[in-house]
Amino acid sequence: MAARSDPQVSPGTSHPSATARPSLASRLLSRNVVVVGAILLTLAGILTVALVREAATRSVAASAERSRATPSPARPPLTAGEDAYARALWPIHSEVKHGALRMTFASINYKIGKIDRAELGARVQASREIYQQAEARLRTLDPPPSLHRVHTEYLDAIQLYQRSAREMAKVVDDGRDEHLVVAAPMLSEAGGKLVNVGTALWPGEYVPN
Repeated sequence: MAARSDPQVSPGTSHPSATARPSLASRLLSRNVVVVGAILLTLAGILTVALVREAATRSVAASAERSRATPSPARPPLTAGEDAYARALWPIHSEVKHGALRMTFASINYKIGKIDRAELGARVQASREIYQQAEARLRTLDPPPSLHRVHTEYLDAIQLYQRSAREMAKVVDDGRDEHLVVAAPMLSEAGGKLVNVGTALWPGEYVPN
């Protein structure tokens, strides 16, 4: 009985899987490039906004210093109750800002390959603990009626930070960097709320004495 010969593939014919694999790889590569680009652009935008706000604050402070000879009408000073609330909130505020910066830079360092997923998870978890403690401490404060809106806005900011941290932590579980894209707008919104509270209580974010 004659042995069955293997089917021959002509030199000019490509095997179907040989052409499919490069196409699939190209699509995956393009998708990853888009995701990474979106993450880095979003995080860069957050940092840019923070830097612009800081520069604007310094500019306002400098202008105020120059115009002391002819001062413009200033806002009313804080009442005793408002001042007590501002002093009590300041150490909480300092910790929350530290947690937010730590989490933002953790995202950036992860995307540029300076840290791995395990380290990203550790840094995000450290920020989550800061936010949880900050919320517990914030809820013990009793703001005067004039600062109820400020108090609520600060609580909203902390809860947004917690949501963003939970989203970022999912990267450790499933390795999908899209979670960083979802978390970035929450970080930005929370940061805006902190700026609003800081403007109301600590112009220029001075440290209360």
